[in-house]
Amino acid sequence: MTEAVLVSVDGGVGVLTLNRPDKFNCISTGLLDGLIAGMDRFEADPAVRAVLLNANGRQFCTGADLDEVLDRRKSAETLTPFIGAIHEATRRFEDSPLPVVAAVQGLALAGGMEIVVACDTVFAAESARIGCQHARYGLPPGGGGTQRLARLVGLRRALDLMFTARWLDSAEAERWGLFNHVVPDAELDERARAYCADLAAKSRHGLAFMKGMARRGLEGPLEVGLALERGAVVAALQHSDVAEGLDAFQNRREPVFP
Repeated sequence: MTEAVLVSVDGGVGVLTLNRPDKFNCISTGLLDGLIAGMDRFEADPAVRAVLLNANGRQFCTGADLDEVLDRRKSAETLTPFIGAIHEATRRFEDSPLPVVAAVQGLALAGGMEIVVACDTVFAAESARIGCQHARYGLPPGGGGTQRLARLVGLRRALDLMFTARWLDSAEAERWGLFNHVVPDAELDERARAYCADLAAKSRHGLAFMKGMARRGLEGPLEVGLALERGAVVAALQHSDVAEGLDAFQNRREPVFP
């Protein structure tokens, strides 16, 4: 049986590849289990410094596998674990100390969009499209879209995208902040991998501090976030990676982080 997610390590980069191209990489229980297992593996490996999430085939992900949804929605007992797994997988991207970088080609729709907005940085091919098409079929977003989208692009833009079910092209998605880097289609994999390789050369501890502080700080008022940073930065400065970085700076060399 074909694995729904391929898990590999390339240098210091953990790679998660959605691998249901015949189903447009639709979200199934197997795919969610593969994403969670992959994050478990990468976080346990000190050599991994960043995660690249990409996809095989023409489309990144066009949403949930409706065959599975149709079967599971017959009862709350069967549907609840599926929705829970979607939330766990996307939350793992946010909560991980590792930067998670998505490389998006083709379509990222509905649940595919919800996966994208849970990542830290997004590369997209020029031909990529992203949208929340749940309203077209009377479906509620179930993978965190109602919450993350509004936090990322603002309430009115989020509601407009959800209400209309329209797709954004790559240029508009970049203006909205859904995509960080839009690149020629043929360069997507190379550019995203180069970005992750650059992260992999940096301090895992330093990247984790930045990500953790920024994401946790958004959960409350600015003063609470500043207090959070102030309370954590003294201990963070005692880390051995800081000693290596300062020594490299003083001696005009590139730091080498273990």
